[in-house]
Amino acid sequence: MTISGASKRYDTRSGTVHALDRVSLEVRDGEFLCILGPSGCGKSTLLWSMAGLHGLSSGEIRLGPSKIEAPHPEIAMIFQEANLLPWRNLESNIALPFELKRTKPDRARISRLLQRVGLAGFESKYPRELSGGMQQRASIVRGLAVDPSVLLMDEPFGALDAFTRDEMNLLIQEIWMETGKTIIFITHSIAEALFLADRIVVMSARPGRIQEIVEVDLPRPRPISVQSTPEFIARVNDIKDMIDHRKV
Repeated sequence: MTISGASKRYDTRSGTVHALDRVSLEVRDGEFLCILGPSGCGKSTLLWSMAGLHGLSSGEIRLGPSKIEAPHPEIAMIFQEANLLPWRNLESNIALPFELKRTKPDRARISRLLQRVGLAGFESKYPRELSGGMQQRASIVRGLAVDPSVLLMDEPFGALDAFTRDEMNLLIQEIWMETGKTIIFITHSIAEALFLADRIVVMSARPGRIQEIVEVDLPRPRPISVQSTPEFIARVNDIKDMIDHRKV
């Protein structure tokens, strides 16, 4: 995926909001890329534009030869909340993207994914019968079920408790290592970004610009315990200082 000069302005009743300013980035095939920055820096705006859900004011985003101006069959998105429809059970929620595309659900793939995330046997359950972590696992299955080449994740674990968040970070790392998907992951957590990413894109305060790109060379698979090591803590502090000192 290639982002070239992406800029976004919103017109509001109180004036124009300049959300993104000339963001350019080459996302490597198969990498785990985290985008990090202060609140309101345009991270989600950028991600939604990658998904074809927001138009840009200028610039462009391409996946291979295709310019992204609308939802693309090779791109799936997982939101901050699981967004499961309460009147549908787990099985029919996961089948929804196939219905929208008017294609037959890949039952074998869905079954393997449900088994992989620990939800096999819960197909008939409704969202109210699932914990927050289970709902987010279901949203991951729904995103991966259509076998996209790019998976966009907009702070998907931010509302979870610390223990469940650790479990989900381990799970998404394992799934990424198994599938080789390109994952672009938005987070407010420096530790989460450092734990998950091959590279971290650090964005400036609004209007969002790329401030720094940090290469993460920690060996994989990364256990949760790596976060308590002096090297990891020092790296977290370095990135925090980078963000704090360059806020404008």
